[in-house]
Amino acid sequence: MINLYGQEMNKLVNQMVELGQKPFRATQLFTWIYEKRAENFDEMTDISLKFREVLKEKYCLKLPSIYTKQVSSDGTVKLLVEFEDKAKVECVIMRYNYGCVACVSSQVGCNMGCSFCSSALLGKQRNLDAGEMVGEILVLNNVLREENKGQKITHVVVMGTGEPFDNYDNVMDFIRIINHPKALAIGARHITVSTCGLVEGIRKYAREGLQTNLAISLHAPNNEIRNKLMKINRAYPLEVLMPAVKEYEEIAGRRVTYEYLLLEGINDRKEDAEQLIELIKGTKGYVNLIPFNETNRNDYKRSSGNRVHNFLDYLMKGGVTATIRKEFGSDIDAACGQLKAKVENV
Repeated sequence: MINLYGQEMNKLVNQMVELGQKPFRATQLFTWIYEKRAENFDEMTDISLKFREVLKEKYCLKLPSIYTKQVSSDGTVKLLVEFEDKAKVECVIMRYNYGCVACVSSQVGCNMGCSFCSSALLGKQRNLDAGEMVGEILVLNNVLREENKGQKITHVVVMGTGEPFDNYDNVMDFIRIINHPKALAIGARHITVSTCGLVEGIRKYAREGLQTNLAISLHAPNNEIRNKLMKINRAYPLEVLMPAVKEYEEIAGRRVTYEYLLLEGINDRKEDAEQLIELIKGTKGYVNLIPFNETNRNDYKRSSGNRVHNFLDYLMKGGVTATIRKEFGSDIDAACGQLKAKVENV
């Protein structure tokens, strides 16, 4: 059966027409499942009983279940959610003064093999479909609703487990669903997709006509360091990646964010900052410095506070806009893949 939560509006319109219905029926269904939060077709009282039976035969409304929940002292909520086939992924609520940000996964496991990431231990099992990704948001909204604070997810980052551009079509459908005004109505500029550097995906994404944000998981100022941290760099070295980033900025008219995880003695030195300044020169992007969340699953160490701020100072003096990412969930298994790896004893 087709999970209705995974149907992008244009596709649903076509499906309704194929079933002998008027195009407006798709909008009606979106209203019921997203605005009125109907959990079954019998609640859709302005749809005829006969067509409701047709819907029951063809469609379902499936959400993942919560397998494990962790709540940090700072209010961060991390869920391990489980799908019908028992596959599990992580999703997170992070609270900022401007709203509630959901970090969602796009795959069950990941094949990119970044050496600092707990998700690399899991390996890719399968892609998530659009309905499963939308399900992550809806379950997180349910958690917020249970808190009775009137909050809901306002921003989405596709930065959880998986490489979004390795699951391109499903991620694009997901974005169009959560952005649609009759669905979750999350503004395009409140949606960010992060890639470790799949060049074909970056170029394709530039041509989607979306006003969403793109983040590049860079983490190194040169090929030597990046090859050690991210095996994807052997396929798409920096001399291939950076022209694709510039092409994205030119076509999409959007600047990128460079994510840069600071690791003690590896990529946090003055010479690393100087090389990073040269690397991103000529692009409009800015750097988001990320303090490392240490785990016992690798030997990387967190850069000290002084080294982090010195690195920031080097970049700013070099004319690069940079920030230090606010930390969340330091007292729970907050690192990507960490909770799942813990639960599954990886």
